[in-house]
Amino acid sequence: MHLIVTEKNITAKKIAQILFGKSFKESKVEGIPVYASDNTQIVGLSGHIVNIDFPERYNNWSVTQPRDLIRAETEVRYTHKKIGTALKKLAKEATLVTIATDFDREGELIGVEAYRIIHDYNKSVPFDRVRFSAITKPEIDRAFANRVPLDFNLAAAGEARQKIDLVWGAALTRYISLTCGRLGKSFLSVGRVQTPLLALLVDRELEIRAFTPTPYWELYATLSNGEEFVTKHECNRFEDKKVAEKIKAKLGSTGTVAEYRKGSRPDAPPIPFSTTEFIRAAASIGFSAANAMRVAENLYVNGWISYPRTDNTVYPASLNLKDILTTFSTGEFGTYARRLLEGPITPTRGKKETTDHPPIYPVASAKRSDLRDDEWRVYELVVRRFFATLAPAATWETRNTTVDISGEKFKASGSKLTEAGWRHYYPYGIPKEEPLPELREGEVLKVKKVDLLEKVTTPPTRYGQGRLVKMMEDLGLGTKSTRHEAIQKLYARNYVHGNPPQPSNLAVRVIEALEKYADLITKPDMTSKLESDMDEIAEGKIKEQAVVDESQAMLETIFDELDRKHDEIRGVLYEGLREDKIIGKCQTCGSDLMVRKSKKGGRFIGCSGYPECKFALPLPPTGNVVATNKVCEKHGLSHIKIITGGKKPWELGCPQCNFEEWQKTKEKKAAEAGTAGTATTPAKKPRAVPKAEPKAEPKASPKTAPKKKKAEVKPPAT
Repeated sequence: MHLIVTEKNITAKKIAQILFGKSFKESKVEGIPVYASDNTQIVGLSGHIVNIDFPERYNNWSVTQPRDLIRAETEVRYTHKKIGTALKKLAKEATLVTIATDFDREGELIGVEAYRIIHDYNKSVPFDRVRFSAITKPEIDRAFANRVPLDFNLAAAGEARQKIDLVWGAALTRYISLTCGRLGKSFLSVGRVQTPLLALLVDRELEIRAFTPTPYWELYATLSNGEEFVTKHECNRFEDKKVAEKIKAKLGSTGTVAEYRKGSRPDAPPIPFSTTEFIRAAASIGFSAANAMRVAENLYVNGWISYPRTDNTVYPASLNLKDILTTFSTGEFGTYARRLLEGPITPTRGKKETTDHPPIYPVASAKRSDLRDDEWRVYELVVRRFFATLAPAATWETRNTTVDISGEKFKASGSKLTEAGWRHYYPYGIPKEEPLPELREGEVLKVKKVDLLEKVTTPPTRYGQGRLVKMMEDLGLGTKSTRHEAIQKLYARNYVHGNPPQPSNLAVRVIEALEKYADLITKPDMTSKLESDMDEIAEGKIKEQAVVDESQAMLETIFDELDRKHDEIRGVLYEGLREDKIIGKCQTCGSDLMVRKSKKGGRFIGCSGYPECKFALPLPPTGNVVATNKVCEKHGLSHIKIITGGKKPWELGCPQCNFEEWQKTKEKKAAEAGTAGTATTPAKKPRAVPKAEPKAEPKASPKTAPKKKKAEVKPPAT
């Protein structure tokens, strides 16, 4: 019996449909779907069905110190026991096993995991491997006609990453969480890729916070020769208002064209989509990195686009671009495809060329009704990008002029798209046309008006997710398959909120402490070196264990620094924890209003001046409370948002305004019911406040967290 193992059940079913047509039967082994025809069976996994973890005895944080995890033993555990059992049963009858998981490090490792399970139960069965970049009949047929051996080096690179990330994440997370007493579900996460990424965001945020706006002035003249246009003084910015006012005062009612130039500018088409380029483009139409990759993965497994995890920006010679265009010559994109087929097809090329997967391209023509709205938007983006890479350059007509007004030079420029070229197919991000009329040198123009505008310098902008992914690629942080996951993890850990991501006060303090006392964790150097080493494992140049040993030595160096500066790190982290809870000042006594917990575990906004001041405001019982930079003009409190899992944040706004609105609604309902006057605002009658805020107790949490026990770490003395 020929057993084919795919990465997911949906892939198994699609491949069965391609290989067998309608002549296959679906059955279940241990509850796992198996697709069979003649002497062949296809079974899908669920990604990794085994995982590397520490033995249970290491999970007690009170017994095992963080440093002890660096060289602690690990073990392999089933994450999907039923699939493992099904593989064992299928292995007994197998005479040939073909691994058909995704072709990348993770996919190869998943395939090798299946190999190990099957091999243990049938040591004589031979194995081979199929590699494909799209789930289409031509690609699957080609893959099965060109089977290759399993790549154990590539799998070893993936396994090395698992081991290294487990140890770094567990040891550093445990250290930081124990240091500041943030245990249970509130533990502070630190990771090999995650923390340098967070440092990029925090460093940018500190630049924004430190920025001091300065005023400047710009001088504009609106001119006309029958058609009006705006010019700007050649000085661009005036830092001294008096200088600008002096120039404005001397300007006459006419100006003379001193220079006028017309030209054209080519606008080259974009390069093919690598994963990074795709995420950047998807971000520009409103997709987060994680959502873009989730949708792209769905499109891939359903046979609409090619494999979305690739560094390649050069279409391989084996890819028949004309055939793909012909596929689209009818349907939603027929007009575009037929137009491209009329001319020469010369694809653009990026700088990166790899041999594992082609750039992302559409592999089948879909109708809008075939896909959900988000899927269609991503699919259309991929289709249009593919078309654009095969299209000619666009051309812009450019116009530039310099006008002399009373001895002062004013400049203007204009542009107009004269040949749409690739922009006809790819309308995303098209620059705005700037009109400028036909002029001639020496022509006298009428000065319609002069404006002196006061402006202020603006702070640097936060990094959007698309830009972050590109920065991570340039710095060697993560891989094409993991960068979007690292960004998503920052959201999951409540280190950032909003889009573009904005770090919380706690995130700022975590990075501040690590940059000051253990900066090796926050710099990309070590992580980049390990990524490079893992590439060499995949190429067979070095062994997996050598890289794991190297990573352990790096981590021990980091812990030497952490142990030396333990008290200082703890002080910075405690301050960050406190800052993260502050919502604003109490209007009753001037003390800090903070997020607090009651004895029963509920939470509220309470005054730090308690028990003298009993002012309080309610909070929703669940979700993470995040104080934003926006401040209520009436009450001086930070607007807050409530974040719950992957759901859209609830913008609560000012908590006191919110409470007062609720009170008004309650009073209105009471009045309608004939019981008016029963509701009061906090200012008149504060709600009951617990007598004291209890010490936080750790709760049951992920495997790296301790069992329920009172935190032993105390804050530094004040």
